[in-house]
Amino acid sequence: MIRAHGLTKRYGGRNAKTAVDDLTFDVHPGTVTGFLGPNGAGKSTTLRMLLGLDTPTHGRSTIGGRAYAAHAAPLREVGALLEARSVHPGRTAYHHLRALAHTHAIPRARVDTVLDLTGLHDVAGKRVKGFSLGMGQRLGIAAALLGDPDTVILDEPVNGLDPEGVLWIRNLLKSLAAQGRTVLVSSHLMSEMALTADHLVIIGRGRLLADTTVDAFVRASGADTVRVVTPEPTALAQHLTAPGISVTPTGPDTLEIHGTNGEHIGRTAATHHIPVFELTPQTTSLEQAFMDLTRDSVEYQAAEAPRTSTPTGAAA
Repeated sequence: MIRAHGLTKRYGGRNAKTAVDDLTFDVHPGTVTGFLGPNGAGKSTTLRMLLGLDTPTHGRSTIGGRAYAAHAAPLREVGALLEARSVHPGRTAYHHLRALAHTHAIPRARVDTVLDLTGLHDVAGKRVKGFSLGMGQRLGIAAALLGDPDTVILDEPVNGLDPEGVLWIRNLLKSLAAQGRTVLVSSHLMSEMALTADHLVIIGRGRLLADTTVDAFVRASGADTVRVVTPEPTALAQHLTAPGISVTPTGPDTLEIHGTNGEHIGRTAATHHIPVFELTPQTTSLEQAFMDLTRDSVEYQAAEAPRTSTPTGAAA
């Protein structure tokens, strides 16, 4: 298990910038936990503190009940990928892994195992400087898995991978969690997190915004909205008036109803003999739920794209 308690990191003196602010969360074994947040949210700083690369200003963290630095053989306890390119470019993939293995008395057979697992066996003798971004990612993941650790922490593991590689990562993470390991994954790809993660820890501007399951997060973000098409929208809206239910007209014959379900709407319409031509529950995507939650936490707001105008004198 990964535990973060009150993690805080400030940089600078009098005008210090707070990168992470009193962050507390747990990552449990047997699940894939997605660690999400906009750029500048403090994700990388948090991961660095978990791995002992940055010292917290306040708070503490443990992995498997100990601080990372307290593990006698950390590669056998925690496998991490923060920067895939942190490899000497003149080394081959095989010798890079062999050097890491030697520091922890990991047998040579394990190097061959992770090379096979990550699909790098055929390029194991090539120098890393010639690797593509995707190959570099696979090598970083191979290094993270080298010690067969109980805890795996990966930062943007699908970066640079082709569709086959993305599917491979998804299946790998799920299989690691199914084995009872603790898996924490940071990613900007919401569509992939929706398919991979079981649990979410979401931060914004260094603070915890959500710590919940994927299903509960999406459900709480508007999954109880129903689109209704009826020739009598005003009458139906009046009969649905109740605490917690909101009805919003979105067209001449269309309503968007929030706070109840399709069964209740359908029964209400039938009771009052109101014809309904469409009754469609609206599902919120993880991406939309994430955007809604973090809208006020985005550090760099992009301007809306300008509309294309017709040049002066040009034919319309």
